[in-house]
Amino acid sequence: MRVRGAILESFRAPFRVGEYEYQVPDDWVEVEVKAVGVCGRDLVVWKGGFRNLRPPLLLGHEVFGYADGEPVGVYPAIVVSEECRRRMDSDPGAVCNVGEALVLGEQLPGGYADRVYVPEWNLVRLPDDDFDKYAAAVCGVATLMHASRAARVAAGDKVLVTGASGGVGIHGVQYLRLIGAEVYAYTRSKERARVLESLGVNAVTSLSFYREAGRVDVVMELVGKYTFNDSMRALRPRGRMVLIGNISGEPVPIERPALLVMRELEIHGSAAFSKKEYEAAVRLVGSGLVKAFYKTFRLDEVNEAYRIVESGEILGRAVLKP
Repeated sequence: MRVRGAILESFRAPFRVGEYEYQVPDDWVEVEVKAVGVCGRDLVVWKGGFRNLRPPLLLGHEVFGYADGEPVGVYPAIVVSEECRRRMDSDPGAVCNVGEALVLGEQLPGGYADRVYVPEWNLVRLPDDDFDKYAAAVCGVATLMHASRAARVAAGDKVLVTGASGGVGIHGVQYLRLIGAEVYAYTRSKERARVLESLGVNAVTSLSFYREAGRVDVVMELVGKYTFNDSMRALRPRGRMVLIGNISGEPVPIERPALLVMRELEIHGSAAFSKKEYEAAVRLVGSGLVKAFYKTFRLDEVNEAYRIVESGEILGRAVLKP
């Protein structure tokens, strides 16, 4: 199959927009891509942070468009294990283990293209065809939904979210507020802090905020290396941290292991989200309970989109429109 897409031919290099050809199983469904989010995970792939991947690559796992004239989202884990599929159909928080699924835009060609091909099982019907808002917000909501399960977040918990003005953060903090958490949203920008405050969360521009506000029960660590150790200091004894992202793609050193040991802190990883969490996120965004923040770019503007995502200039998500 031949598609027109933004092709990554070498890590950290500009994308080339052109034709990309690959083999598609006969029973897979064509999706006409109308919007695709540029995720922080995509940025790590672009930097070469996933050592099992080799260019050329067609990135993009936050895919929304039409399948047979119906508006759909694409759940990005292409399951190759029937056991994993059964788990996900029965357990709302289940995800596949390594080797049980292939990720769209990584091991399989993704949505930085005019079309993408996936199994019908991966299609999720949308309430409407306002594709941009779903491409901006669904991944962030589903990601924080899954991470909240890992950290056992309950109503009333104090939760710190780093990188809170990015695509996952600004949408994820809205979900945390909906489930009753007391949210502290970290951003370096005072202007973005005002936007976060308008969403009903406590915006902070310093990770030493806990000296006045008190330590938190949970940290949702979206940034990784640059904030990890300060986030640990903000945790109360036996607090929980979920490491979700590491935007630099570099090792994350623990500066004070004694802090981890003596406070008996828990550190979890959270790599993805289940299909049922994805479907729930679609409903929240579709209902307007989560407001989408984004800026759109044409597919041939992909390199400009990456420039502003990498520089941190954008509030929310960059959305490509093939």
